[in-house]
Amino acid sequence: MHDNLIILAGGASSRMKKQVTVDNLSEEEIAQANERSKGLIGVGPNGRPLLDYLLLNAKKAGYKNIYIIIGEQGGLFKEFYGSENKYNDFHGLTITFAIQNIPEGRAKPLGTADALFQAVEQYPELNSLDYSVCNSDNLYSVDALYALRETDSPNAFISYNRDAMEFPSERISRFAIAKLDQDNQLFDILEKPTAANLESYKDAEGKLRVSMNAFKFKGDLIYPYLKNCPVHPERDEKELPTVLLNALKEHPNTTFGIPFSEHVPDLTAKEDIAEVKAYLKKQYPVLNWND
Repeated sequence: MHDNLIILAGGASSRMKKQVTVDNLSEEEIAQANERSKGLIGVGPNGRPLLDYLLLNAKKAGYKNIYIIIGEQGGLFKEFYGSENKYNDFHGLTITFAIQNIPEGRAKPLGTADALFQAVEQYPELNSLDYSVCNSDNLYSVDALYALRETDSPNAFISYNRDAMEFPSERISRFAIAKLDQDNQLFDILEKPTAANLESYKDAEGKLRVSMNAFKFKGDLIYPYLKNCPVHPERDEKELPTVLLNALKEHPNTTFGIPFSEHVPDLTAKEDIAEVKAYLKKQYPVLNWND
């Protein structure tokens, strides 16, 4: 099993920064939502960020080496998790930072695949290793993170049961759906599912499966597809699902969908903050790093 987790935290957080009226947030919480990377918003007791809880779960799942991909203005991460560019000790985890630079002529980063490519260019040792990748603004369970370490599939992703996710139906309907074969190998990803598509995309258990950007990659296999990932024609970004699908064309049966049925707390917009705070208060009454 591998020990390396790469956390995507360099995005523009556009939906979080959108100006909306939310009655259950303080002025400080609104200010943080507008100014901070989503994983750094203080949703825990004593103002600790969501990323603390993700790192705690990662440690419990057995990860040791954490690479956090931050933006060019990501200095606040170093105030929380270590002032050096690499090899900071945080409760027994080794924290290293990679920077996702914005290409000249763009106002925002070039997407998740670009973030990961820039990280492995800065730390090329990753190209000879297995590693996991996840978002900084989702709280994945210990079991899900461990499953990514445990799988012997070259590439994999946590394949969540769409019906078990505690999000409004309108929000869930926008999630891309993964099409798996009878052995849970990834076959296709449908970005904009319609009611007419749903039945044919159910898996062997009759479930619709979605990804929440929790992946495991074999470094040397995935690198060429990261390097040559095209820009998505509609979203104008390079995205990890594109990388996976392009890799599958030449390496079929190399991406296993690990079935999970649980909710994933998510900080996408200001409306999510109070809900995530309540979840953390209930599920993590004490943040204990020594268990």
